Amino acid sequence: MTEKEVLKWIYDNKLVAIARKVAVKDIVKTAQALYDGGIRCLEITFNQSSATCNEDTQESIRLVKEALGGKMAVGAGTVLTVEQAEAAKRGGADFALAPDVNVEVIKRVKALGMVSVPGAFTPTEIMTAWNAGADIVKLFPAGNLGIPYFKAIRGPISHVPLMAVGGVSEKNVKEFLDAGFSSCGIGSNIVRNDLINAGKFSELVEVAKAFTSAI
Repeated sequence: MTEKEVLKWIYDNKLVAIARKVAVKDIVKTAQALYDGGIRCLEITFNQSSATCNEDTQESIRLVKEALGGKMAVGAGTVLTVEQAEAAKRGGADFALAPDVNVEVIKRVKALGMVSVPGAFTPTEIMTAWNAGADIVKLFPAGNLGIPYFKAIRGPISHVPLMAVGGVSEKNVKEFLDAGFSSCGIGSNIVRNDLINAGKFSELVEVAKAFTSAI
């Protein structure tokens, strides 16, 4: 997919499942279960506490892209360095998310031909990310900031598409989208490591369906 197609894919499907600390051996089964539950965008994060996170995340992205082809947009998450952006691209990532605003990383992600979704907390950070070339800015942690905060900053910053990440559940996901967020990223509320580690992938399908049904 081209950058424009990936961006439209995220806008159309609205939900990005965030896989954190999912073992390489489990990632394809996890992705398939999420897909069967209606999820079409998957973020595979770099586990910064692991010495092999660059290699592991690159391989996980490659495996999911190979297994699901054009049926799912696959990106990297917690992309904190230029080196991690490059590893994501080598794996075949379509997009790259981060919890912070790092202008150097944003520019490298764009130069590599991926959709850039850095994380921001304040209006200054949102505009810094946007002016650096971000495609969507991740408002993080959205659950703590809340809808009133989002609506307040939408007054002066109405032109920047925002993704809600942090504290999004099946109970409030529609509220975030109805308020005007372009999309939502969901981590442990949807990518349940307890179910993955127990091999309960059929239950993971149902968790995903709860979210896709909610919107």
